[in-house]
Amino acid sequence: MKLPQDQNFDTLIDKFAQRVYETRKGDWRLKLLKEDLQDFYQSPDSLNIWDAGCGFAQISLWLATQGHQLTLCDLSAKMLNHAQQLFAESNLTGQFHHQAAQNLAPQLPKFDLVLFHAVLEWLAQPLPSLEIVSNNVKVGGYLSLLFYNRNAMVYTNTLKGDWRWKNLLNDSYMGKGSKLTPPNPQYPHEVLEQLQNLGFSVTAHTGIRVFHDYLSKDTLQQSSESELFELEYRYCRMPTYRDMGRYVHLLARREH
Repeated sequence: MKLPQDQNFDTLIDKFAQRVYETRKGDWRLKLLKEDLQDFYQSPDSLNIWDAGCGFAQISLWLATQGHQLTLCDLSAKMLNHAQQLFAESNLTGQFHHQAAQNLAPQLPKFDLVLFHAVLEWLAQPLPSLEIVSNNVKVGGYLSLLFYNRNAMVYTNTLKGDWRWKNLLNDSYMGKGSKLTPPNPQYPHEVLEQLQNLGFSVTAHTGIRVFHDYLSKDTLQQSSESELFELEYRYCRMPTYRDMGRYVHLLARREH
C-alpha cells in the first residue's frame, strides 16, 4: 500500500501562482496576514524568522525589507528558486533550504517568529508536523499559522449538494476534484487545542474569505466587490465568522 506523502508543488507551480497569488482573493489574504504581523514588521529589533514552507515568499520578503534575518525552506525546488530570485532582485539575503519543514526543524535554532503558512493541509501528518515545527519557536516568541479550514470545506460542499453529501457523511471528500484542493484541511478547534497543549496562547485569530467563497458566480458578478470586502473586513475577526473563513490565521505566543 502506498503511504500518503506531503504535496510537492513542482508540477503545479504555474497553476498555483495563477489561481492563488494572481487574484483579488490572494491579495486579500496577504493584506490580512500583513495586518496580523504588523508589529513584527515594525519591530526596531532585528528578528530571527523562519518561513517554514515559504512558497513564493511574499511575507518573508516583506519582513526582510525591514532588516529581519530570514531562514526559508520549501519541499518544492521550483518554489524555493522563485523565492531566492525575489530576494536577489530586491538585494536582500536569506538562508534557503530545499527541505521539508518538519525534517529541517531539528537542524535549526529557536526563532523569534516562525511562519507556517498554507502548509499544514498539504502534509501527510498535519498535527504531528505542527508540533515539530512549533518546537522551533523560542519562549516568548511567536508562531504565525495559516491553514485551510475544514469547516469551510464541509460547508461549501454541503451547499453544492449532489454526490458530495454522501462523501461528506463517510468522510471521504478529502482532496477530491481540483489538484489544488488540499487533502488534509483542519478544524480550527482542533488546531487551537493542539496549540494550547503545546504551550501557546493565541493573540490574533482571523478568518480569510469568510463570505467570498460561499457566493455563487452570479452573485459575485451582480454585486459590488468593494462592498463584499467591506463585509469581509467587518466580520473576519469576529467569533463564529472567523472560523468559517476559507483560511484561518492564528498568531500564537509560546508561553513555556
